[in-house]
Amino acid sequence: MIYQTVCLHGISFGLPDASIRESKERVRTAIKNSGYEIPSRKIVINLSPANIKKEGAIFDLSISIGILRNLGIVRKENLKDFVFIGELSLDGKIKACFGILPMCIASKKLGIKTIIVPKENSKEAAVVDGIDVIGVENLKEVVDILNGELKVDKEKIDIDELFKMNNKNTMDFSEVKGQENVKRALEIAAAGGHNCLLIGSPGSRENNVIKKNDYNITRIKL
Repeated sequence: MIYQTVCLHGISFGLPDASIRESKERVRTAIKNSGYEIPSRKIVINLSPANIKKEGAIFDLSISIGILRNLGIVRKENLKDFVFIGELSLDGKIKACFGILPMCIASKKLGIKTIIVPKENSKEAAVVDGIDVIGVENLKEVVDILNGELKVDKEKIDIDELFKMNNKNTMDFSEVKGQENVKRALEIAAAGGHNCLLIGSPGSRENNVIKKNDYNITRIKL
């Protein structure tokens, strides 16, 4: 929720981390460089719920759209069915973010119908069925889409075809007998993108298991 008050020029947030506090200047400059003006008023942005600390620059796009909607630049009335994710550059371009997939899954559970994400993250977001994904490159493009001045195609992806393209490794864990704890640890490392170190005496076949784990990394990569 966003309010304007006749006060000193500035933007304030609720319980933000350092990256969100710094977004004041990113958002203001991105809006200006996209061809829009912010009046000399204090803008209060409520990042609800207030008792939960917010982290990361992923709020930049949603904050800027909220401000532009409040100013009447974004004319679309109902934005409740939309989610906006993305970090803004000073020139108004939208940069890729981490964690797009779980955010899209959570949005679907909340009944969100359309999610607007950075172009670089659009294929990852499109993996989630039942939600319309739109990839964008800059702030002005988002405003034009919401105002009906720009028509864009929703991102579509064939998951099975994607896995076939990325799966060039013919080895997998089915060739490893036993070692359930080791395989489980490697699967978790591959899923989370973590480092993993295997130590063993010569002949314990740790190198063989690592080679088989390449399949898991390929399978998860989008």
